[in-house]
Amino acid sequence: MAITKWQLDPAHSSVAVAVKHMMFTTVRGRFQDVKGTIEVDEENPNNSTVNVEIAASSIDTGTPDRDAHLRSADFLDVENQPNITFRSTRVEGAMAKEGDKFTVTGDLTIRGTTKPVTLDCVYEGTGKDPWGGTRAGARATTKIDRRDWGLTWNQALETGGILVANELRIEIEVQAVKQS
Repeated sequence: MAITKWQLDPAHSSVAVAVKHMMFTTVRGRFQDVKGTIEVDEENPNNSTVNVEIAASSIDTGTPDRDAHLRSADFLDVENQPNITFRSTRVEGAMAKEGDKFTVTGDLTIRGTTKPVTLDCVYEGTGKDPWGGTRAGARATTKIDRRDWGLTWNQALETGGILVANELRIEIEVQAVKQS
């Protein structure tokens, strides 16, 4: 069995989240500290695995007060739950050529709660880098209900509705470096 190992390049990868604020404006944030590995089974790509670890404290929305609130026990509780992790359990329709779509299902752990999620992915291609290495890219998206992971803080609005939407969009861009 031929397994190819890849390391996420954090300088060229991003894990971002987007959520509606006051029910009409989208607020985005990005995790600045992301590490991960991908192991590709060359003979049966659907047996490949993805493992990612994100420092919850690395959330950056561009607003320090909001970031501090997101790090607090109201949301990510980084003091007690410093990491967000994703461990794949299934890959389906694994990529073969640029533009191919596939899914990666796995266990997402936030605030110590683990739930299954499925990422809708697109293979972006592979190429040689200027340093003699090989790189590959992919993007992935999913939507989750943040309450399923204990992210229940909210505030009712005087005009009706809630301050922070329950649906959270996750947007991922990955560049990985082939390991020798």
